[in-house]
Amino acid sequence: MIIDEKYMQRCLQLALNGKGFVNPNPMVGAVVVHRGKIIGEGYHRRYGEAHAEVNAIDSVRDKSLLKESTIYVSLEPCSHYGKTPPCAQLIIDMGIPRVVVGCLDPYPAVSGGGIKMLQAAGVDVTVGVLEKEARRLNKEFFVAQTYDRPYIYLKWAQTNDGYIDRVRLDGERPSPTPISNDFCKMLVHKKRAEVGGIMIGTNTAVNDNPSLTTRCWHGRNPVRIILDRMGRIPAGYTVFDGKVETIVFTEQKMVRPFVENLTFIKVDFEEGLVENILSILKKRKINSVLVEGGRELLQSLIDKHLWDEAYIEISHASFGDGVKAPIITGRTIKEWKWGTSRQIQLCPDNYKIL
Repeated sequence: MIIDEKYMQRCLQLALNGKGFVNPNPMVGAVVVHRGKIIGEGYHRRYGEAHAEVNAIDSVRDKSLLKESTIYVSLEPCSHYGKTPPCAQLIIDMGIPRVVVGCLDPYPAVSGGGIKMLQAAGVDVTVGVLEKEARRLNKEFFVAQTYDRPYIYLKWAQTNDGYIDRVRLDGERPSPTPISNDFCKMLVHKKRAEVGGIMIGTNTAVNDNPSLTTRCWHGRNPVRIILDRMGRIPAGYTVFDGKVETIVFTEQKMVRPFVENLTFIKVDFEEGLVENILSILKKRKINSVLVEGGRELLQSLIDKHLWDEAYIEISHASFGDGVKAPIITGRTIKEWKWGTSRQIQLCPDNYKIL
């Protein structure tokens, strides 16, 4: 088992190379071992492209060695035809006699099916090596498949006296309130590059006119998700520039000129709004969402227990008045000190994946 754990740890390391590029698919790593020597490695590099098992097997120079090898995979090999053929069938076709799996795939079309296919073909299968670590690696995917909603990250920056925004004056030019330092801002953009969507409410959009992109980090932009019940956001705002896929949830029938990458979805803002929106996002294959404000939206998710992690930055600055920060309780995972700010990472008290 110690040997199996060593090679599974390598699978988990490889899988992380796909972070920010494979979602809504899970991150997966695979290692081919022949008589105690790694002869092939691979990971799922990008959504829609070859899976980890395919890349690992392709990297083996002498394919005749596969019939005497073990392949380690951090997640159960798929057994269905999606964007790529079943990896379980590939393993069978290549004659690999033993497979070691980190954890089962929670996706209904796969869960247990890959293991059964391999076993039916006479392959020796071991499941559950570093299972906790393998599940944690793909926590977003597991939550999305288990609870039929995206994994929810909450994020806000607040002053030392507990405010997330200053007092806004009538006619004031829209712009973000500076609370975060440059390093913390970079970390936020890194997180943006790793999630499927970024969500804000109407007041945040109107007051800040944000772009919601990954300007301070290399990576793809998340889908912009905006709640605008009454259609208050001006048409000339940055979120409507068509440069990034944007979804606007509203109660109004929006009559505006066609803009590329911009979709309006009409929803009821009275009954089950948040649950309905999360369900729609899941159906659109957005498995993770970073919620950056404002206070009303953040507090509604907290009150409904619809969050998985919260990143709260507390700055040295003080406002004395303004918009109060959300009220949240949970289990502290980590704390950091970054220059003029400290950051706290929380999860719900009953959260089991972290």
